Amino acid sequence: MTAISTIPNLGPATEAALIRAGIPDAETLRDMGAAAAYARLMETGTQPHFIGYYVLHMALQGRPWNDCKGEEKKALRARFDALKAGSFDSGRAALERALDQIGVIAPRKANRPRPDGAGGSSQA
Repeated sequence: MTAISTIPNLGPATEAALIRAGIPDAETLRDMGAAAAYARLMETGTQPHFIGYYVLHMALQGRPWNDCKGEEKKALRARFDALKAGSFDSGRAALERALDQIGVIAPRKANRPRPDGAGGSSQA
């Protein structure tokens, strides 16, 4: 098990957030990939921000955080916007965690559709 913060550009705050999201080490993060890991971060309460998504992608590619430009950056932004639109509902994750803690609902399982038809989630 290798600490997430050993990956260049990912520091202690990012590591702590990823661990809270159930991603305990660098190997798990690399296996998941940046998009799945960022989706998990959003599902566990991290507010979506393009720069965080961007830095995670660059770090997993072993590139400086500001290395992506032009068309590559536009494509990355489009993927971020789609991920954010498809899997993030401000306040919903926090509400579901609170309801789960008091025994009202169980967490959603990976790829199980939401009751509102908005797609799958991996709330674990």
